[in-house]
Formats: sequence, C-alpha cells, structure tokens
Amino acid sequence: MNQRATLKTIAKATGYSITTVSRALAGYDDVAEATRAVIQSSAQQLGYFPNLTARQLQKQRTDTIGIILPSVGPRFADPYFSLILAGIGDEIAVSGYDVLISARPPGPAELEAYRSIVEGRRVDGIVVIRTRLEDERIAYLVERSFPFVAFGRTALDLDYPYIDEDGEAGTYELILHLAQLGHERIAYIAAPQDLTFGYNRHKGYQRALEETGLVYRPEYVEVGDLTRRGGSAAAEKLLAQSMPPTAIVAANDLMALGTMNRLQQKGLKTGFDISVAGFDDIPTAEALGLTTLNQPIYRIGHQLSQMLLALIEGQHLAEPKMVLKPKLLIRASVGPPA
Repeated sequence: MNQRATLKTIAKATGYSITTVSRALAGYDDVAEATRAVIQSSAQQLGYFPNLTARQLQKQRTDTIGIILPSVGPRFADPYFSLILAGIGDEIAVSGYDVLISARPPGPAELEAYRSIVEGRRVDGIVVIRTRLEDERIAYLVERSFPFVAFGRTALDLDYPYIDEDGEAGTYELILHLAQLGHERIAYIAAPQDLTFGYNRHKGYQRALEETGLVYRPEYVEVGDLTRRGGSAAAEKLLAQSMPPTAIVAANDLMALGTMNRLQQKGLKTGFDISVAGFDDIPTAEALGLTTLNQPIYRIGHQLSQMLLALIEGQHLAEPKMVLKPKLLIRASVGPPA
C-alpha cells in the first residue's frame, strides 16, 4: 500500500526545499511560476492532498459557508431550493470554498443551529434563505456581526445585505393582466404569511383588486404549504364555492401545478374553464404551459455567493441591497373567463 504523499515527498522528487514546496502549493506569489508549475505537477503525479485542517488553522478560516434549510415543506423536492443551492454552490466551488448544508424546523432548534455554527466558527459566513417578517436569525447574525447575506427582506429595522424580488409588484402585475382579460372572480392561494415573500405577494394581490375595483373576498383566499399537494387541497376548497373563481393565482409554481392537477381530475381544462398562474418560473413551468412570474433563482444564488465571499474577505459591497422585479410570462394556462 502506497504511503500518503507529503510536502517532504514532493521536495525530494523536485529538488526544492520543503518551504518552497509549501509556499508554491499555498499560492504565495513569491514563488516563480515555472517553479510552481513543476511542484504542482509533481504533487498531482504523487497524489498529494493538502492537510486542510492545518491550512485552515493557519489562515484562521474554514473555507466553508453555511446554509440552514427549513425541515418542513417541499425542501429539496422544490426546484426553488435546488436552483438557488446550485447557484450558490457553483460560485462557491470556483473560489475554493465548500458548502455546509443543514436542515432544522423553524423555531428554537433552528436558531440554536445558527448559534452552534457561528459560535463554533464552523463556517466563515452564512446565506439565509426565505426570510421572515420577524426573523430571529437575521437579528442574531446582525447582533453578532457575523458575515451573512440573505435572500429576502424582513420587517425588522436592521441594516444587512440582501437580494430580494419585488413580489408585491409582480403579483400586482399578474392580477392586473387577469382583470384586463375580464376576470372578476380571482382567487389566491397564499404562502404562509410569516414569510416575507408570502406577505408581499399577498399584498400585491390585495392592491391589484382594490385598484381595479374588484371585491376582495376572504372565501377566495386559501393559505397553502408551498407544495403541489397543498395547492391541490386549496384548489379543491376554492372550487367548492357556490360561485367558483374563474382564475386561481398561487404564490408559487408548485401550488399552481397542484391546482392544475386538481382541475384535470375534475375534467376542467386549464386556461379555458379556469385560468391558473404561479410565481417563480421553475423548470417544469414552461413545459406545462404555466403562466408565472420569473425570478432568476440560479443567478441570484450566484450573486449571493459573490456578496458573501466579498464580505468574508473584508471588502465593501458597492450594492449591499438589491430588489429585482420579476418578469411576467404569459402562457397557455391563462385566458379570458369562460
């Protein structure tokens, strides 16, 4: 069995000192490029892997960022999470970092997980996903002055870096489009209202109804759990109304797709008998003809990573707060009322 290659092994193979080998592999700029190339080639041939623990202790960093996902709802079954994690991970990997992903239910256990990785210095920075109006995670990270970025705003009066999409403006535009098509009975499947994006999208629905002179009917609003099953169950209740809606808008695409499934089970044709729309533009939305609001989730993941890496390096963010406007995509799932 071959012994593990060490700095001494590489030094012997190349004829350079252990110090030169170490500095070359660590990326120090006082090593000539030709020398570095020889050393790196030898290290690769010998199967050398650096001692990451020693290197991290030397740099006082872990070269890892943390993400804690909610252990409720669709989680990894939701393309939203898959896309944003891919965007974050791809950008982080290019910079030589790893991603520590954990899952906790919202509440004390979740906050304790944040405390554990922050106080234990298990990561160099954190990405917070799906912020809440009263978000204890954000308050804690701001208090600790720990490097972090968030996908979403909160109702808290705190200064922190984030990227968000204007869910209110997007939903408002979608409802206006349905009203212009002639829809007067427009129902809404909301996201949980403690989530900032859920609150803002519902606010856009309410504002659009008010400005178009349509009546806000509490019986036309159901709160879903962001899953297909939740969307299907909410749609069943809406369709059971004495005067069913002619259009159903869901706060995310998964619930909209669940609604379309329910309509199909009832022999109703989406876009003709009842219009359906969602939010996010997940990959399956286009294939299934779902009208939705696009937010570039993968690209947002990239941007969040870039912002966090800059903070970890102690750099100043030129644009620490970004609010993006989603793009309305009209597809076959929406049409004039039957």
